[in-house]
Amino acid sequence: MTIALPLISRRRLDRQRLQDAAFRGATRLFAVGVLVLLGGIVVTLAFSAAPAFERFGWGFLTSAAWNPVKDDFGALPAIYGTLVTSAIAMLIGIPVALGIAVFLTELCPPPLRRPIGTLVELLAAIPSIIYGIWGLFVLAPFLQLTVEPLLIDTFGQLPIFGPLFDGPPLGLGMLTGGIILGVMVLPFISAVARDVFLTVPPMLRESAYGVGATTSEVVNNIVLPYTRTGVIGGVMLGLGRALGETMAVTFVIGNAHHIRLSLLAPGTTISATLANEFTEALSKLYVSSLFALGFILFVITFIVLAAAKLMLLRLEQQAAK
Repeated sequence: MTIALPLISRRRLDRQRLQDAAFRGATRLFAVGVLVLLGGIVVTLAFSAAPAFERFGWGFLTSAAWNPVKDDFGALPAIYGTLVTSAIAMLIGIPVALGIAVFLTELCPPPLRRPIGTLVELLAAIPSIIYGIWGLFVLAPFLQLTVEPLLIDTFGQLPIFGPLFDGPPLGLGMLTGGIILGVMVLPFISAVARDVFLTVPPMLRESAYGVGATTSEVVNNIVLPYTRTGVIGGVMLGLGRALGETMAVTFVIGNAHHIRLSLLAPGTTISATLANEFTEALSKLYVSSLFALGFILFVITFIVLAAAKLMLLRLEQQAAK
């Protein structure tokens, strides 16, 4: 037995089907467009970097040379500086950002949560070149006159940590670049951590406080285990930001194509090298070497994000058991 629908209802259903089909097609087109754009970027980088890899081979990754006059190039100093400054940024940014998120969700008075949270998020709106200018004219002199001499006189005298703080206090170096990056990743990590902390069911918090748990015990045993997947995602978001930052680091890292164990010594990163030297590249091999650095940075970022995704999937599987 079939029920005849009114003409208006059938027209409405037909219109909804068309709208659903158009919506599915548009979203599929957007997704495919992103993949095509990403593939185009990868192909362009690989094609432009091919002459450098053909000339230097795998030695391009392990060579510390950077001599445009002789067309002798190597990526190791830039890779080393990128990884070291990003590691410093994470060591500074993660605990501070998580501390901000914990304060805003657990300890801050309710009337102050929104204003303080907004101020922290505004750090992400500051242009990177402003961070660079601030680092060059404010942070670097402060570190040169106060922090770096203290590090040299204390940690620099220890047998294990001494080489990390060897040399004169220049103010410009990988430590300064790492600190700048640490400040820049704060709003990203703290915003994600705060949002995922708010997803913890109030019943869990209230139950923990009801049995006599302190705030630190609630955070360590309830909040962080419940939200660890989201927190790791926020940390990886901040790490991706640190790996790709350009102008702020260019101002304060010293831009020296050398590998020094000391964190106080000048260095360079892949992004800083590209920003400094792309307009000066004259020879074809020079330009290709810069494209090769960009391709390497893309691969590093892809590996980091892929590892983060695998880690999140593993954590979700463990939580489901």
